[in-house]
Amino acid sequence: QVQLVESGGGLVQPGGSLRLSCAASGSIFSIDVMGWYRQAPGKQRELVATVTVGGHTEYAESVKGRFTISRDNAKNTVYLQMNSLKPEDTAVYSCNAKIIPVRANTVYYYWGRGTQVTVSS
Repeated sequence: QVQLVESGGGLVQPGGSLRLSCAASGSIFSIDVMGWYRQAPGKQRELVATVTVGGHTEYAESVKGRFTISRDNAKNTVYLQMNSLKPEDTAVYSCNAKIIPVRANTVYYYWGRGTQVTVSS
């Protein structure tokens, strides 16, 4: 069984920073793409950033220059450093990973439960 567990959310003032972490655990053979998504109240879930196993990154236009995604392949962990936070960044942030479990011959997409990020003064 594979699990993704996020941590690091919370309340921060506009202009502040937070660092999110997401650790994958369980019977994992390999992990390809890992990413962060967010969903604000009343809105659809949107992609924030992704990173491949080789380190290639992609970002939503709204977070470019402010957020940085990274990963530690040895720890099966992906991070999201969020700087210059704005009220419109308020959302539940969830991580997603493209994983091949042990003894499986196909890829599965796993989701964490999410962590709340609130940007408010």
